[in-house]
Amino acid sequence: AARALLGLALTLLLPQAVGGNVSYAAHTVVDQSVQALAQLKLPSGLAGFVNACLRRYLREQDELLLKAGEDLQARWNHPFWWVQRVRRDHPQHWQAILAANNRPAPMVLRVNRRRVGRDDYLQTLRAQGLLAEPVGRDGIALAQAVAVDRLPGWEQGHCSVQDLAAQLAAPLLLDGADLPAGARVLDACAAPGGKTAHLLECAELDLLALDVDPQRCDRIQDNLQRLGLKAELRAADAADTARWWDGRAFDAILLDAPCTASGIVRRHPDVRWLRRPGDIAQLAAQQLRLLEALWPTLGAGGRLLYCTCSVFKAEGEQHVRDFLPRHPDAQLLPSPGHLMPGEPAEAWLGGSVGSDNLVGMDGFFYALLLKRPAG
Repeated sequence: AARALLGLALTLLLPQAVGGNVSYAAHTVVDQSVQALAQLKLPSGLAGFVNACLRRYLREQDELLLKAGEDLQARWNHPFWWVQRVRRDHPQHWQAILAANNRPAPMVLRVNRRRVGRDDYLQTLRAQGLLAEPVGRDGIALAQAVAVDRLPGWEQGHCSVQDLAAQLAAPLLLDGADLPAGARVLDACAAPGGKTAHLLECAELDLLALDVDPQRCDRIQDNLQRLGLKAELRAADAADTARWWDGRAFDAILLDAPCTASGIVRRHPDVRWLRRPGDIAQLAAQQLRLLEALWPTLGAGGRLLYCTCSVFKAEGEQHVRDFLPRHPDAQLLPSPGHLMPGEPAEAWLGGSVGSDNLVGMDGFFYALLLKRPAG
């Protein structure tokens, strides 16, 4: 915990983390880090050690950064194994991926089209002095992050906070699917419910949302209630279909599988320090179990959208490469594949795109699979 907190504090102090300008006062970062360690009740001396490390960094910043350029782990502020893994998976883009992880993520909203038009909501934001631009189909990017209770119409369900990459899920699954009203749709690992809600905002669906954690199901319900949406919720392991599936085929399935979260480091900087190399294989096995278990529940002609917020190929591209030969009835439809953190959104979201500092997606993987009729 102390190591993760120290890494996070150093990230906040790095000039490149915010385009050359530190957005937090140095003394605030140091003081808050020490206070956080004290609250964790860790062995005595750790708080003093972290305090000393941070203050030495501030005194010798220029010299230390120069030396750090010779050390991959220090230079990119990622564990060495992580740097090597990204470099292996994306030899042409690894530096851009790591650099994007060290920059702050934009705050992006998804407008609830069932409650308010995107253009109308954009005008409301601007009238309240919030600088914002339309992005994608339903999105609005804010120039500066704000507390959600400052957003007009938040309690009335006018919008949700959701990155542009996550806003791809609903249109990828629904566009061109020609689903009838009331189509049976499964959101297999639904919490906290952002993609569930977007699906329901886009179409009239008979949607079942699953999550293995009952408390996380409660959070889904809270989000849907705020947005004025309804779905059937069930606490269940999506891979254990015998316990929850009634045998009726789904017309579409969204499988947003648990993953390393390697694509959203810019939102959760501690992830890189908390993960261990063995986590990738462990989570990849869980993802494969889910994919194999859910495929039989999809009806002929139906679509399954597999996604993770990961840039590691073992959690994305490799699964699809292995899955297709085992399932002759599966066809890969046009889909983004691996999206890099910071990548512009226009290619897959369409619509208006703002300046580079307002857009740029989280890292994600998307594969859209069609189930061909037998014979």
